[in-house]
Amino acid sequence: MRLHRNLVFTVIDSLLAIFNEGEYADKVVARALKKDKRWGSNDRKFVAETIYEIVRWKRLYAEIAEVKEPYDRDNIWRIFAVWAVLRGITLPDWKYFENTPSRKIKGRFDELSKIRKFKESIPDWMDELGVKELGETKWSKELDAQNKQAEVILRVNTLKTTKEKLKAILMDLNIETYTSKEYPDALILKERANVFMTDIFKEGYFEVQDASSQLVAYFLDVAPGMRVVDTCAGAGGKTLHLASLMENKGQLIAMDIYESKLKQLKLRAKRNGVHNVEFRVIDSTKVIKKLHEKADRVLIDAPCSGLGVLKRNPDSKWKLQPEFIDNIKQVQAEVLQNYSKIVKPGGKMVYATCSVLPSENEKQVQHFLTTEAGKDFSFVKDKKVLAHESGFDGFYMALLERKK
Repeated sequence: MRLHRNLVFTVIDSLLAIFNEGEYADKVVARALKKDKRWGSNDRKFVAETIYEIVRWKRLYAEIAEVKEPYDRDNIWRIFAVWAVLRGITLPDWKYFENTPSRKIKGRFDELSKIRKFKESIPDWMDELGVKELGETKWSKELDAQNKQAEVILRVNTLKTTKEKLKAILMDLNIETYTSKEYPDALILKERANVFMTDIFKEGYFEVQDASSQLVAYFLDVAPGMRVVDTCAGAGGKTLHLASLMENKGQLIAMDIYESKLKQLKLRAKRNGVHNVEFRVIDSTKVIKKLHEKADRVLIDAPCSGLGVLKRNPDSKWKLQPEFIDNIKQVQAEVLQNYSKIVKPGGKMVYATCSVLPSENEKQVQHFLTTEAGKDFSFVKDKKVLAHESGFDGFYMALLERKK
């Protein structure tokens, strides 16, 4: 591979924004890809994948490069040189790469690969927490899986098409996909492609949604005509899936504390041909009280650490702090207490997270069932999805039923 100056400079600028200015990798990558309209698909692929790869392995590469935060521009060049040497790329004779110790880099890589926190490139506290909650063996396997590049997975919008028809349309666009029996609405891309540029995406034939996330709507056991509430809807991937499973019939209420996210969901719903959704901003406790005991089904896709989706958001390894985990567990407990009251007697509720930590998952549910509000519920079933077992994101979902 030959390095091109303008592409590499874009990568360097992007890494400075992510590491030093706290910007989110996905936003930085999206901005970087708009930098030069003359770039072809290979150029764009190089920029996006290199940024994500260096973000993912930041701790390992920085240790080999012998640089410490906050990084100056020269530090970022040294980290980039480590990435290039380990990838077997011949360094051009640019001043930034003068005196790059290629042999030493490879030797340090071999040494550090024997220590998990460097090998898997993870903060000490996160490594200790994972071992404490999942055990050495399971946590090591999970980290290895979370450091692999995430696949692109589509969820077929069954309000507009079928999986078979969409698969054929994509094939005509030279986008090959395969299916999995465990995921009824999923099409998995054999190779990465920019599916957002296709007309069929703009027409709402599919959404991009991880396979594990696609299990949640099915777990809620909805049917056409029901009143369903998605209490932490966000930008609405699961809301839209619920709408398709309800065949656009009944009432689906999408709620969130952020109005901006619900505005995004409105646009997505329109594109998807979804018209049974109401949007409600949770700006006071009244919004919840009005719905007490009125819903057949309630989804609580709770805020969480996101430790099940590190392969999609590698920068969260560096943004997360130990105190955030403690705070978010408190939020989860409060959300369960408050939003469970929306379920009517005989109705069902799903509590879900994209975390792999038992303290955010089954232990939250077990605690809830011992509380005053939780005594009205019985546990039906749960599902724990680990990335190293499924190949997809780590997820948790528990189905609870309110006693009649």
